[in-house]
Amino acid sequence: MKNEEAKFILHAYRPNGSDAGDPIFTAALVRAKQDPAIEKWFSAQQSFDRAICAKLGAVQPPLDLRASILAGAKFSEERLQPATRAWWQSPGLLGMAASATVLLVLTFALWPKAVEAQPVMIDFALTDTLRMAHGGHGIEAKEFQKMLGTANMQLGRGVPVDFEGLKKGGCRTISFDGRDILEVCFSRDGKWYHCYVAKVADFPSVAEKLQLTFRDGIGASAVSWADEQHIFVVVSKAGREAIKQLI
Repeated sequence: MKNEEAKFILHAYRPNGSDAGDPIFTAALVRAKQDPAIEKWFSAQQSFDRAICAKLGAVQPPLDLRASILAGAKFSEERLQPATRAWWQSPGLLGMAASATVLLVLTFALWPKAVEAQPVMIDFALTDTLRMAHGGHGIEAKEFQKMLGTANMQLGRGVPVDFEGLKKGGCRTISFDGRDILEVCFSRDGKWYHCYVAKVADFPSVAEKLQLTFRDGIGASAVSWADEQHIFVVVSKAGREAIKQLI
């Protein structure tokens, strides 16, 4: 299977994981695991799809929307003579077109906001955590781990970070949107957490709009926040309540 074929198929893969057992996607999923470029694209695509679904799910259509569409279709039907009505003037098609127009307007209205809010970074961290590929073995990384694991330390009140030092000293470096993100795992009270750190200078639009945000994914939960210099995402399979204790 070629990369373009895999991408075409994976475009239809639902972000909630319900298609995992569907044989239609088997070969494309295998291709994504074998090719880092496809895997990176697929991860970003799924994160974006989840963000769009969340935004669309929050939209409350007007209660009288269906009645308005049907009323418009009926009005058109009454005005048109059967003998002169073209195929595209069918009331059923007019109703479908009206519904499609509403959905299209809602999608484009929400699309820029979804991109602008950049929820994909926290989704990226959630996905990465579940892949079980983690680092943090150098001296600097171990010191950072020790600090994060200190009992009663409230991470939301400030975390001193030497980004370049940690990058050279053992923290795992991941490329996200063409910029580096550091990742290190740490333990507190017998529970494991994964801390992702990015520079505000690399993602200014994200940091500008970012507030303390919690997110529950499939199998893990996350929290994200920012200070003047860095953006943080902490992910854990221990659940949201455990993460709240860190903040």
